[in-house]
Amino acid sequence: MTAWFRVMTYNVRYDNPDDGEHRWSNRREGVADTIRFREPSLLGLQEPLEHQLSYLREQLPGYEWAGDPRVDGDSEGEYSPVAFDGRRFDLVETDTFWLSETPERAGSLGWDARHPRIVTWVRLRDRETGAVFVHANTHFSHDGPQARRHSARLLRERLDELTDDEPVIVTGDFNCVAGESPHETIVDPDAGRRTLSNAIDRSEHGHYGPETSVTDFEHLVPNRKIDHVFVTDDVEVRQHGVCTDLFAAERYPSDHFPVLAQVRLE
Repeated sequence: MTAWFRVMTYNVRYDNPDDGEHRWSNRREGVADTIRFREPSLLGLQEPLEHQLSYLREQLPGYEWAGDPRVDGDSEGEYSPVAFDGRRFDLVETDTFWLSETPERAGSLGWDARHPRIVTWVRLRDRETGAVFVHANTHFSHDGPQARRHSARLLRERLDELTDDEPVIVTGDFNCVAGESPHETIVDPDAGRRTLSNAIDRSEHGHYGPETSVTDFEHLVPNRKIDHVFVTDDVEVRQHGVCTDLFAAERYPSDHFPVLAQVRLE
């Protein structure tokens, strides 16, 4: 059994010039500080562009990073990267696939989505115990309901192909709340060989924080917990929460809150 460690999923909001006072240059320190303060050993981000990811790499030197951008698989477009504590874990394998009918084709659009969407996954080895597990991180379409449904099915299928008996952790912005079709496909025990549960439902100490993970940078958007951590049965969950850290008076670092779970591999 491994020691406890923290897993975080965090949509950091892409660098949108129309965000005004909430543009990246005004809040990037808050994003880095939030991650640094919460000290996740395993981190899945959504939406950073190349220059945003470069900044976070510089500010968070203890992490190793993996992932490709969604537009061309080279340098263009948003990433869904995975970061992990390089003192705790060794990288065994990593890849990115697209949420589309042609998952290996970089930049491919899926179903009714207007933008390419991806899954970046890593296979990691715990240095102390030798335990090997898989962490997959993703960002489902915000505007394509059909794409979200198919993405959930494809994610389950690919996890079955990628893993045998290793524990699995899945993080991301799924653009759906519990009870909606994509979420229910992910946790459906009949949707694949592996069984996934939402960490909020497995947490020994329940849930901490609001029942939403979305903001408008200054206020909570109620009933929109669309950022999730999913785990297989061989991952124990002690805590789960939404981190509502302010980086300035009445201002949040992103239009999403980080979601954090404390886990260990059984």
